[in-house]
Amino acid sequence: MATAWFDTVNGPDDHVIRDRLSAPRPTLCGLPLDRPRVMGIINVTPDSFSDGGDHAVLTAAVARAQQMADGEAHIIDIGGESTRPGAAEVPIEEEIRRTAPVIAAIRAAGVTLPISIDTRKARVAEAALDAGADIVNDVSAFEFDPSLADLCAERDVPVCLMHAKGLPETMQDNPTYEDVVGEVMDHLERRIDVACGRGVKRERIITDPGIGFGKTMEHNLSLLRHLTLLHDLGLPVLLGASRKSFIGKIGNAPQAKDRVGGSLAVALDGAAKGAHIIRVHDTRETTQALALAAAIAEGD
Repeated sequence: MATAWFDTVNGPDDHVIRDRLSAPRPTLCGLPLDRPRVMGIINVTPDSFSDGGDHAVLTAAVARAQQMADGEAHIIDIGGESTRPGAAEVPIEEEIRRTAPVIAAIRAAGVTLPISIDTRKARVAEAALDAGADIVNDVSAFEFDPSLADLCAERDVPVCLMHAKGLPETMQDNPTYEDVVGEVMDHLERRIDVACGRGVKRERIITDPGIGFGKTMEHNLSLLRHLTLLHDLGLPVLLGASRKSFIGKIGNAPQAKDRVGGSLAVALDGAAKGAHIIRVHDTRETTQALALAAAIAEGD
């Protein structure tokens, strides 16, 4: 079990626990996290599971970023390496070629939203930050390339640390857990400690339970049911479940682009459980759904 939320004998005082659970989270690139923020996905890859290379051409990626900046999203997440189950690693130079020019072009087009680079590699992140990115989103939580932690510390940028079990090539080959929630919590605590040990400021860290990364449908559902437990880490929570295969299985939608309804259901549930950042493909629909949910909640 995760020591952060089960150590009732030697654990911290009640007020420390209360603050860890409910204290305001630090702003993210100037964005207050007092309400759910939408992170829009732009995959500049030819083999994404969700959009099949729709934005692999620079002009298409820039146009999509401009759409997101027009009230659809608060953050843009750029990825140049597919991490879908079974995906092969992309060489560093190719990943840089895919991502850095797109980020530079988005900035040149006048888009000012915070940009996240979705990568496991320090050299890719460095090129992206130099091109205008603001955040590093590492699905391996610095396990794939530990020097990425040093770069994030040196640049003093926000970083998202995600739980993943294994590499994309093999992560869905019969993943097993005794207690998926506890093990994910423990893993994130360890990776946070590693990051801080390498100089990353704790207030710069975002956590992500890694829905779909080395997890079965039941594992994913268990993590979603218990998402509030992640608040015990005292850090912002990112939820990235958009269009994933478990939504297709439950919602009878074999094609990823047909999973908008299910993705919205998961996004709204995550927001109700306090997720600070919702990472999605369908930004307009998600922003609309969150606005309606907020309006209903604010009523008498």
